[in-house]
Amino acid sequence: MPYCSQCGKQVSGSDAYCGTCGARQPLTPPPPHDPFSGMSPRTASILCYIPGIGWIASIVVLASERFRTLRTVRFHAFQGLYLFVAWLIEDWVIRPMVHGVPGLHLDDLFKAVLLGVSIFMIVKASHEEAYSLPIIGELAERSVAER
Repeated sequence: MPYCSQCGKQVSGSDAYCGTCGARQPLTPPPPHDPFSGMSPRTASILCYIPGIGWIASIVVLASERFRTLRTVRFHAFQGLYLFVAWLIEDWVIRPMVHGVPGLHLDDLFKAVLLGVSIFMIVKASHEEAYSLPIIGELAERSVAER
């Protein structure tokens, strides 16, 4: 039960003024609204694998209080981040290396594989399965285990 800021008498939390001395009471701010309160863990997991923007969802999921204790969602967020790193490696390393070689379209092959893996993981996450990809999944499991 709160007390009056002027005279120290007890007031209820909803009183704008003290009933004894009439002093205005400071407003208590409402608790902060969690923007993820309506989002299901399944939806959060799926968003982590969307090519191009999934990394944003992964970071937001990892930073939110709502999913801090949900191990599967955190696994998907880490794995989505590592999959994004694979996209970056393809874009910044593999493509410049094989770009000048005529007849080789390895960069297109890698992009197709990464897109297929992203779609596969969206399907797995929609079925609420924590499928672990080779190498990337192991890194994600280690990251979830570290706290």
